[in-house]
Amino acid sequence: MKHISLFKYGLAVLLFLCATLTFAQTVPFKGKVVDENNQPLPGAVVRVKGTDVATATNANGAFEVRSSQQAVVVTVTFVGYDVAEKTLLASQPLTIQMVKNSKSLSEVVVVGYGTSRKSDITGAVSNVAAKDLNPGPITNPLQQLAGKAAGVNVSQVGSEPGVSPSVRIRGITSLQGGNDPLVVVDGVQGNLDLLNQVPPSEIASVDILKDASATAIYGSRGAPGVILVTTKKGQAGKTSIEFTENTSLDVIARKLKILDAAGWTAQAQAQGVDASANHGSNTDWYNILTQNGVTQNHTLAFGGGTNDFNYRASVTAIDQTGIVINSGYKKYIGRIIATQKALDNKLTLTMNLNSGINKTTYSPTGVGNVAFNSNLISQAYVARPTDPVLNADGTFYRDPNVFQYTNPYAVATTIKNDNNINNLFGSLKADLEIYKGLSAGWFGSWRKIDENSGYYAPVSSTIQSAIDFKGVANVNNRHTDEKLMDINLTYKRDFGAHHIDATAIYEWQAQTYNGNFAQAKGFINDIATYNALQLGDITKAVVGDISSYKNDRRLISFLGRVNYSFANKYLLTASFRRDGSTVFGANNKWANFPSASLAWRIDQEGFMKDQQLFSSLKLRGGYGVTGNQQGISPQNSIPLVGQAGSVYFGGAIIPNYAATQNANPNLRWETVKQTNLGLDFSMLDQRLNGSFDAYSSKTDNLLFNYTVPLVGPFLVPYILANVGSLQRQGLEAALSYTVIRNNKMTLTLAANGSIMKNKVLSLGGNIQGYDIPTNFIGWGANAYLIQGKPIGTYLIIQHDGKDANNAETVVDQNGDGVIDQGAQSKDRVEEGQSLPKYTYAFTPSFSYKNFDVSMVWRGAGGNKIYNAIRQKFSLLENLGKSNVLQSAVPLGIASTQYGSDLWLENGAYLRFENLSFGYRVDVKTKYISALRVSLTGQNLALITGYKGLDPELDASGGASSGVDNGIYPRTRTFSVGLNVVLK
Repeated sequence: MKHISLFKYGLAVLLFLCATLTFAQTVPFKGKVVDENNQPLPGAVVRVKGTDVATATNANGAFEVRSSQQAVVVTVTFVGYDVAEKTLLASQPLTIQMVKNSKSLSEVVVVGYGTSRKSDITGAVSNVAAKDLNPGPITNPLQQLAGKAAGVNVSQVGSEPGVSPSVRIRGITSLQGGNDPLVVVDGVQGNLDLLNQVPPSEIASVDILKDASATAIYGSRGAPGVILVTTKKGQAGKTSIEFTENTSLDVIARKLKILDAAGWTAQAQAQGVDASANHGSNTDWYNILTQNGVTQNHTLAFGGGTNDFNYRASVTAIDQTGIVINSGYKKYIGRIIATQKALDNKLTLTMNLNSGINKTTYSPTGVGNVAFNSNLISQAYVARPTDPVLNADGTFYRDPNVFQYTNPYAVATTIKNDNNINNLFGSLKADLEIYKGLSAGWFGSWRKIDENSGYYAPVSSTIQSAIDFKGVANVNNRHTDEKLMDINLTYKRDFGAHHIDATAIYEWQAQTYNGNFAQAKGFINDIATYNALQLGDITKAVVGDISSYKNDRRLISFLGRVNYSFANKYLLTASFRRDGSTVFGANNKWANFPSASLAWRIDQEGFMKDQQLFSSLKLRGGYGVTGNQQGISPQNSIPLVGQAGSVYFGGAIIPNYAATQNANPNLRWETVKQTNLGLDFSMLDQRLNGSFDAYSSKTDNLLFNYTVPLVGPFLVPYILANVGSLQRQGLEAALSYTVIRNNKMTLTLAANGSIMKNKVLSLGGNIQGYDIPTNFIGWGANAYLIQGKPIGTYLIIQHDGKDANNAETVVDQNGDGVIDQGAQSKDRVEEGQSLPKYTYAFTPSFSYKNFDVSMVWRGAGGNKIYNAIRQKFSLLENLGKSNVLQSAVPLGIASTQYGSDLWLENGAYLRFENLSFGYRVDVKTKYISALRVSLTGQNLALITGYKGLDPELDASGGASSGVDNGIYPRTRTFSVGLNVVLK
């Protein structure tokens, strides 16, 4: 035993000495990697050729590798630059200068079901790299895209925690079928809510497919455009730990000016309001309902790997406190993505797993007097400043003499309005190289969403319905299960000057949705809120208090795409997709979606070789057909029967049933046919870069809920059908110019803009043999759908002043002595449209040594807004029961019975969206690779003539577009950020 122990100890010492000697025999090779301007390139991968020894450059571009040789050959790679290969000698540091990719066109762009070099793109595609995304306190990735791409309008309506921005790509394609783009995250498809599961700091790039020749590959889901998100992945030879933090202070940027207690008292006396309406208090309702908000965003990520295996994992926590009391948002995301190679690198497996939790406390909406039924902030404006918050006994004050009086502070502090969402999605991708350019792939993803919300309004909330029912509580549960699988074959081959890249795919999608709703009333106390509905009074239950549902849909697709190029000058992309969906009528289960686009790389022609003006010049043109099925539920095409009250039969009251939906065997998806012409260029030694696009599209088979006569097959007076058509036309431009570019300093001026117009071509048509001569439909406050006119055209009565009683007067356009307020009245005149005609952005950036600054200015115009909130708060007759705006006093209108153009305002604006300062700290430690600190301000200024809170309202194109009924306030934020990368 003693000999065995001595052998063990001796062996351990020998191994230690061998390891020490081996290490001692390796020598360091040091160097620095710089760009074409001799600026450091942090993150460049340096690899000892023929080995797995690799590292990444630090914030100063420096690197060190070790080898037992006295000279080594290293390769250096960095996105956007050619691969460099250099020989290093021991103890002789070398500076390696990288060369920009030939004409900067070898950048890889995601185009759907694959990638393509930027130089080979034939459609309208915008690419936004991680370094170009908007910085700051980001809670949703859409906020990072605002102002970054021409024709892509990202709108944030208010700053309520948990409420995502809306996005429209090239305007409105549908009236009822939905206008949200398809979102694809690392191959997983979904709606805009999928972006809530993407950590903002983990995005590597965003590619936006805008024209039909690019989006047709997604067939029946591509009409509103496609947003492709690629997340960060581990890199071979680069092991790192990265911490990103951002904390912001959120303050209210703008508020309406209303009367204070003294002003209200004076005006109430002037208007003859009874003294009993003045309760002698001095309450600033807006002040007690609002606060400064705080947003925190923390992400810890780590990753690394070798040539055969790499991984990246991250954990993100976002915590946002709203500026309205008792509103807030918490988000937690965990993700891991790993890639493994096998079979001599012929097989590549990629696994992606993502789990997220969202917890939101919303500010109550739909409360208060029906005339001012809006959000809580609107109630703070309308509440009289002379009303107390509390009664003498400590209960919340409520005026029984005012119809549906609501105490805003009581609502804010007693109502529970919670929402919880658990997200989980995972995917597995397998790619196998079969033989010389032929490869096969399989992709599968599974996404599950469990959402539950709870609402409780106690008697103490002072809401009339809660008082009447002695408390109201409800819970709502929704579950989503989405599966996707595709099998593909890809063939890539060069034949002399010819290059072919062909892909064939079979895809299967299954989506299942189910949920339930339950409501109870009549609670003896508020202890359990919505968590024990059984404590309510069952005798108060009515029809609609309990419901549940389940439905599903299936989509099967066959698609193919061919990319062909000749001599790297003439490019062709053609795709064809055939979709079959279960949601459509029996006569239209299948549809075809073809596309084709051409490009000519003019700069590659012989006659361009001797010129020095253009670095690249490409002309593009394309046509495609895409579909839209967002507005169709799984059972919209079949006849349905539902509960319709009750009936007395056989001595008892029993439920009654009646038809609730007409059958429509011809129901189908909307189709969008779009033509696009584009020009991409780079000139003046790549200082000036830009693109121009012109497009025209037509939406046919327009989905709309039409009114039909109760004859023939129609059992109810409405039906969802495909009848009308829309037209869109537009111009887009994106330009950037590098004014200064040297070893220490760069200054780049960039801007983009778009001009859009739409027109309703037709609304009426034939539905199941019956002519529906519709050419005029109401579309919001004084806005209409009119054949031959833009969506949301205003037809409105013109303001003319006020009479002796201070009642508003309007213009009698036809002079008949009667003011007709009917929809097609001759007293109405056309005064603009509700949707913007143009959008634009200016995004300059500057850097000097380790310091950088960037900003985003963006705006829109050509539209008008009906300021309904100003109308409601400007009538002096309301002083007895509410407050009014300060501007109502000089206006002097006591009452009105019209919705006139007095309240119609110009919606144009210019917003100073983002200003960010950053500094890269030179860290001289072996543990930290990079350190950057930043200061960011958001929504710093707003230039507009609009008199409401904010002119950036709902831009969905629906009936609420262009109407201001009150919004959650927009915030101005000031944040500090930190990014640390550990070795």
